[in-house]
Amino acid sequence: MNYLRFALKKITVLIAAIAISITGLFTTKADAQQAYPTLHKIIKIEGLDIFYREAGPEDAPTILLLHGFPTSSHMFRNLIPALADKYHVVAPDYPGYGNSSMPKVDEFEYTFDHMAEVIEKFIGKLGLEKYSLYLMDYGAPIGFRLAVAHPERVDALIIQNGNAYDEGIDNNFWEPIKAYWKSRKAYNEGLDNAWWKNVKAAYKKETMANEEALRFLFTIDATKWQYTNGIRNTETISPDTWNEDQRLLDRPGNQEIQLQLFYDYGSNPPLYPKWQAYFRQHQPPTLIVWGMKDEIFPADGAHPYKRDLKNLEFHLLDTGHFALEEDGDVMASYMRNFLAKHVGSAVTEK
Repeated sequence: MNYLRFALKKITVLIAAIAISITGLFTTKADAQQAYPTLHKIIKIEGLDIFYREAGPEDAPTILLLHGFPTSSHMFRNLIPALADKYHVVAPDYPGYGNSSMPKVDEFEYTFDHMAEVIEKFIGKLGLEKYSLYLMDYGAPIGFRLAVAHPERVDALIIQNGNAYDEGIDNNFWEPIKAYWKSRKAYNEGLDNAWWKNVKAAYKKETMANEEALRFLFTIDATKWQYTNGIRNTETISPDTWNEDQRLLDRPGNQEIQLQLFYDYGSNPPLYPKWQAYFRQHQPPTLIVWGMKDEIFPADGAHPYKRDLKNLEFHLLDTGHFALEEDGDVMASYMRNFLAKHVGSAVTEK
């Protein structure tokens, strides 16, 4: 009987200790978020309103988060508070995206060169002298242009489904887009593979102009597909994600902007050798966190980084294109450990 009372007392103490530990963890996290809330700001660049999210101590190492298509800094809404207690986190919306200005396609040069110039001016206005780059989808060609132009500014790279190798776009999804790069009048080129046959079937057409087919990527079905394809549990993904992106895609004139950027994406593969030379010469510490079931930028585009980068941490995640939606906590943990090792942080981890 005495032994039983002793055992029960031990279990009670253990449960109390666990409860205190968990409470302390939640309190610490809440305190951190209260101390460094995400701020929503606007700055003028080239006469445009550039919206950005910012959090964390300004004297901490900076992480610049560069979003993909068809989203905005909204994709980082959960990642920012997960990092802001240790890092100065900044996430801008490009012109034509999110809450930034959306000049018409004949009023603004929608090219990846120009987008990189806008973000470089944004960096200058904020006075960011050094930073780690988080590169996803469209963020990769924008961020790699910045890194090549100013390698001395880059502390580290975090690459999530962002391409820099031919292998990454050697798949069915890209076939009609590659034909579109050669001619915006391309007709039914690259549309007879398994991926695009589904699109033609949906439109009940045996042949289509490439541009007409590409416009499918601006529909709610395609936007939802980007968020839900390849993930483990669709019920974990909030419809707010694709509904918010679709609201912005549906603005008058936005499809023309997106088509222009689809066309100009053809300016990126010729730069791959230059980006790869940057990797080999400067060897930035790099973290790969890649949704391996992405059909747009599959894992075939992740592995080639191993050829050129020696200081590389590599993780393939069992999820899709927008990996943060399903594995955000895992990715934040990887980032915190990686950055603490290579960049440091605002204060010593408790």
